[in-house]
Amino acid sequence: MSDPMAPAHPTPHDAGLIEIAMAFDDAFWAPTYATMRSICLTTHHPERLRFHLLHRTLTAEHHDAIASIGRDYGAAVDFIDIDARSILEERIAAFPRIRLRRLNPIVYARLFLGDLLDPAIGRVLYLDSDLFVRSALDPLYFMDMKGHAIAAVLQPDRTHVIAGKDLRARNAFSMAEPYFNAGVMLIDMPQYQQMDFAAALARLPASELAMFYYDQDMINFCFRGRMLELDPRWNLQNAEPAHEVFNPHIVHYSANPKPWFTWSRVAFKRTYRHLMTNRYFYQYRRERMVRMVRRWLRLA
Repeated sequence: MSDPMAPAHPTPHDAGLIEIAMAFDDAFWAPTYATMRSICLTTHHPERLRFHLLHRTLTAEHHDAIASIGRDYGAAVDFIDIDARSILEERIAAFPRIRLRRLNPIVYARLFLGDLLDPAIGRVLYLDSDLFVRSALDPLYFMDMKGHAIAAVLQPDRTHVIAGKDLRARNAFSMAEPYFNAGVMLIDMPQYQQMDFAAALARLPASELAMFYYDQDMINFCFRGRMLELDPRWNLQNAEPAHEVFNPHIVHYSANPKPWFTWSRVAFKRTYRHLMTNRYFYQYRRERMVRMVRRWLRLA
């Protein structure tokens, strides 16, 4: 396992900046705001943060709420409207058909970072929107990646994810090899830009591709042997209150219980509400309830 506290070796283009990429749609605007705010609150120099936000169409109100991170903390916020560029549907049309239907196509956006970000950026930290960052990101961002393309944390339930039903349904991955969660990834962009995901996946049979877990499987398959294992505290997944004692750097609410759910029992839930701010927390809750009622009415 690598040491995330290893000495930094920033290249000239870094200039001390921490480049962060996120991908989300309008239904996830408030968690995105909370994640960004947690990053700003836990760094001594938020003005050195640069957020690259790959998003689908946002309402003006939600756009302004997220943009306030720049006004409040001095961080740079770059909005990249995926829908305006018509890149998402066009690009994922070349990807294999997947049986799962749970996730929004926006999850594929991180595969196109090489096309959407400034090619001068040598390193980017990709973060999901359902995170609570509790420590400064400098030790992670400026770590020595030892020539690897990606640094990430292992998926806790990787055995089942890799092997599928009865641990014998899939052939693309081996349980003897590491499998990583894609919600927190430190990416070496020159290597990432060279990857042709569609071409790399083309050699797999359609029956195997149909079982892929979206882009996380794609990234693990295409970068097999080129990913560096991080300390799990940089992406502690599905943490409950008892896990708070581990003092994680990043909490990842990757399962269905989210800190904005009334019934959830997750780590740092009360703190998260104040992180999102009471105003946005309760506004987001009302918006979710309205969407839920509309969905029920359509089903009826």
